[in-house]
Amino acid sequence: MNDSYLNNIKERITRILHSLPPGVLLVAAAKTRLPEEVKAAISAGINTLGYNYVQEAERIYEIIGTSVKWHMIGHLQKNKVKKAVRLFDMIETIDSVELAQAVNKQCVAEGKIMPVLIEINSGKESNKTGVLPENVEKLIHQISNLPNLKIQGIMTMGPRFGNPEDARPYFKATRSVFEKIKDSDIANVEMRYLSMGMSNSYKIAIEEGANIVRIGTILFGERDS
Repeated sequence: MNDSYLNNIKERITRILHSLPPGVLLVAAAKTRLPEEVKAAISAGINTLGYNYVQEAERIYEIIGTSVKWHMIGHLQKNKVKKAVRLFDMIETIDSVELAQAVNKQCVAEGKIMPVLIEINSGKESNKTGVLPENVEKLIHQISNLPNLKIQGIMTMGPRFGNPEDARPYFKATRSVFEKIKDSDIANVEMRYLSMGMSNSYKIAIEEGANIVRIGTILFGERDS
């Protein structure tokens, strides 16, 4: 992996970081990226890494450690909860009572309070995880009393489109749920974060209220051959 390739990563990240509005957190979606790429991203100013899989995050964590924050941005299987609680600083993909209870139980054992986001299946796609928009408030009420979870917002993947503008209605719908929950003033729930948008759609997501964006491809580019 040559220096030119790594410098290109740094330049892209610097440019995007400077373009983001104040208060928007950039999570570098680092799935399949090599340690050298991740280190280059961190040296360019990335302070939060996002991983879809616990096992992959664990391998990189051994190299990078706690110099950055770690977000779980993929579906979390219950048999991976123990490792996830130890690794991650936030789990963005809580979508069921059972998963929330499993995470809380492990957090109690670890003596840790875990910030979490509720994942919404905003496109109501049968092949995707996440709670349906109309069921979000019910889920939050069911898990808001779990002592070692701190519900801090909403996350959505949204349908993938070639035209980023096509994602806007789904981001609007997710923002609407976010605001409704915020206005409900549920005990132990703090609606701070709205996590939406990826490489092709993050600008639209920010326009619709996102303050966390999860970006991979346009940060890292194509892999060096």
